[in-house]
Amino acid sequence: MSVVTRFAPSPTGFLHIGGARTALFNYLFARHYGGKYLLRIEDTDQKRSTTEAIEAIHDGLSWLGLDGDEPPVMQSAQQERHQQIAKKMLADGTAYKCFLSEDELSDLRSSCRENGTALRSPWRDRQEHPEEGEYVVRLKMPDSGQTSISDMVQGDVTIENTTLDDLVMLRSDGTPTYMLAVVVDDHDMGITHIIRGDDHLNNAFRQYHIYQAAGWEPPHFGHIPLIHGADGAKLSKRHGALGVDAYRDMGFLPQGVLNYLARLGWSHGDEEIFSLEQAVSWFDGTSIGKSPSRFDMDKLKAVNTHWMRVSSPAELAAQVIEAGKAEAQLAHPKTAQWLENIMHCYTERASTIHDILSQTGWLFITGAPEIPEQLCDIIDADAKARLVLFSQFVSKSDADTPDVLNAEINEWVSQQGLKMKDIGIPLRIVVTGSKSAPSLADIILAVGGEEIQKRIEQICL
Repeated sequence: MSVVTRFAPSPTGFLHIGGARTALFNYLFARHYGGKYLLRIEDTDQKRSTTEAIEAIHDGLSWLGLDGDEPPVMQSAQQERHQQIAKKMLADGTAYKCFLSEDELSDLRSSCRENGTALRSPWRDRQEHPEEGEYVVRLKMPDSGQTSISDMVQGDVTIENTTLDDLVMLRSDGTPTYMLAVVVDDHDMGITHIIRGDDHLNNAFRQYHIYQAAGWEPPHFGHIPLIHGADGAKLSKRHGALGVDAYRDMGFLPQGVLNYLARLGWSHGDEEIFSLEQAVSWFDGTSIGKSPSRFDMDKLKAVNTHWMRVSSPAELAAQVIEAGKAEAQLAHPKTAQWLENIMHCYTERASTIHDILSQTGWLFITGAPEIPEQLCDIIDADAKARLVLFSQFVSKSDADTPDVLNAEINEWVSQQGLKMKDIGIPLRIVVTGSKSAPSLADIILAVGGEEIQKRIEQICL
């Protein structure tokens, strides 16, 4: 089966999390069948479209790895083509010029509402037109019969043609409407399958007739239910309806977001955790639910936790450092390596990059951290003396695994007649600025004996 899908956002705001899911479904479907996944920016609403929004869309898609297979199509650049098709429909008699004034149109709409009929302009069947005057170009909808669409998700859906207005395709200033532009662009881009939100289902019937009027084969449609909040209400900012960039800034991994979004409205058996490659192999357009899915931030964090654990320390370290820059927590040359060395201690209890960042500030500095006032009493004269002795021991150790170093530390503590807490808590405070930190062996192996000795000497001598 030949497959070409597209994601076609309007650049009037950020890349919404629901839009990201639509892009993902189109990507997965195209990849599953070895087809193309394309991107179109629907910027025909020039008043609301912004450069910032276009950049945000590209940035969000790039972060998720959902860039199109070809350079994106800018819908506004196709205006002459849209006009050409509308004029051809006029010549073929499948469209007509409507010269209704605003007042006349308002009266006609009121009459149609009262009678429960679709809008049909009195200009629909007139052969003579004024030589001057503004007009719009309307599509001639059929006056009888039904329109049926075999939807990949919704199944067979049918409406009466008498409910369809003669929609406007060209405005009085000659600019195309969304309905016409979408159909022409999808045809010219060779789109075979359109997967989008079910809020576009009503549009599909109208667009079907534009295809018919142009003499083109309509694509296959798949209208997916929208995402709701955990409480079942329409998704809003309080539920997590944020831009994709917000999830990146909150410290989520693209793998985690993609995995979670794929499970919102689609399933493959009981699989909850899977890679993008696995999703591609499974996503054949079936098993998409008809009911709205519910966005759950806790589940997103749970999925992200898995991907934090299986991601490479180097990848996570780079993202922790990037997140630190946003908070003016600047790394030095050794930070990346230190983070990689000790990352395994933090990923077990971290849901996001920020969870790691919040606990690893001590790896962004060279030298001893500032000790919180409430912990200063612990670093008394006796503790300082013990730490100085310990630093001398550490500087001589050549242990390269936690097990070996732990054995050496236990032996040293025993020889000094101490308990582990006598050295463990003070060392954590002096090296990390906190009592809550990884094991002594992990700390020492992460930053090295030289850095441990430097920090102890700064505080204790």
